[in-house]
Amino acid sequence: MGPRILVVDDELSMREMLSILLKRSGFEVDDAPGPEAAFAALERTNYDLVITDLAMPGGGGMAVLDRAKDQSPETQVILMTAYASTESAVEAMKKGAFDYLIKPFKTDEMLIVVRHCLEKKLLAKENVHLKKALGTRYQFASLVGGSSKMLEIYALVDRIKDTSTNVLITGESGTGKEMIAKAIHFNSIRASKPFVTVNCGAIPESLMESELFGHKKGAFTGAIATKSGLFQAADGGTLFLDEIGEIPLAMQVKLLRAIQEKSFKMIGGVDDVKVDVRIVAATNKELATEVQKGAFREDLFYRLNVINIGLPPLADRREDVRSLAEHFLEKHSTELAKHVRKISTEAMECLLAYPWPGNVRELENVIERAVALETTNAVLPESLPPGVLAGRARGGPGAGEVSTVEIEIPEDGMDLEAVVGAFERKILEKALVRSGGVKKEAAKLLRVSFRSIRYRLAKYGIAGGGEDE
Repeated sequence: MGPRILVVDDELSMREMLSILLKRSGFEVDDAPGPEAAFAALERTNYDLVITDLAMPGGGGMAVLDRAKDQSPETQVILMTAYASTESAVEAMKKGAFDYLIKPFKTDEMLIVVRHCLEKKLLAKENVHLKKALGTRYQFASLVGGSSKMLEIYALVDRIKDTSTNVLITGESGTGKEMIAKAIHFNSIRASKPFVTVNCGAIPESLMESELFGHKKGAFTGAIATKSGLFQAADGGTLFLDEIGEIPLAMQVKLLRAIQEKSFKMIGGVDDVKVDVRIVAATNKELATEVQKGAFREDLFYRLNVINIGLPPLADRREDVRSLAEHFLEKHSTELAKHVRKISTEAMECLLAYPWPGNVRELENVIERAVALETTNAVLPESLPPGVLAGRARGGPGAGEVSTVEIEIPEDGMDLEAVVGAFERKILEKALVRSGGVKKEAAKLLRVSFRSIRYRLAKYGIAGGGEDE
């Protein structure tokens, strides 16, 4: 079932035209000839959108707007009128109307406004669910990594979380800059307000001003409706400017003014729009170097870099590899509905020996791949990418040669059979883990016959798969 829309107009021809148009576009549509009928419909049904005429007997469209918002603040409202009135338009927008259309209007124009309106409602609904999920996910107790460097960063985040001071997070790609930005927001007094992410490197320069600050209806070709920008979307919360080093110089001036003044003008607008937004920016570039090269404004750099949080590469906090790998294993096993419960000793040795040039993001991708490929209940080396295996082969144990083990013989001697037996038993058990309990595969790993491995397993009372496995 598509979104539900209520059309309110005292003209039958207008109600019929809009109902046919909207139903053909996949929407569920009811109609009402005036405010009283609209009130009754709003009592019965929770509508996603109300499209109402402004001038009608019985209180008109303003009364419908008020009742719709009283019934459900999430319901969006579009007003229609044959009379252009700036005063009534401003009043309607202040009361929460999404847009204001002048009759006669083109049908394709109406549909575009309707779709934009419903997209806004859907995003608002999704944001409520995301806030609940993210609020739990980014609590300090949920952050993974107990190295001394990361503990220092968590302590700094805790100290600054409730301030409005701008923060610049630096570090290589994949080190977790967005995770720290979300930790700042969702542990702060702004946690109930929006967290809005802007990927500065992904927005075309020609669209960046409109995306950040919004535009007025008619400001340029194609601006058929007033559109709020991301600064307004983040009002009261946090605006995360990811890859800030990619923002064009021309936009840096306007961004600096918006950050300094906490206000801006929409494209085509004349009034300043005031916002309360905390700025958290992130970059994998050396912005000080970019300033020296003239690629980044010095005044904007200092405005953003009030508090700097530098994230170390994973290679500099190798003690976190194990806990991160186990965290990602649990996460992706759940998401992929797999029963992979652990990482084998051999696979973990590979992970610990690898230098991780792609940092935490690369580690997560490797674990996700391993979980997807794994057919046993443990991640085995065979499920890891060749590059990760090569890191272990270059320097880690178990790369193909038997390591030399230093053994001291006690003064009173030793039981050679018992020592060799214990060593053999350990190798057999590891082979079975690697093969997922399949005897034939374990025999191949140890380069012995199936009969031989069956004999050895029986000798030590080790359970494997069935006789034909």
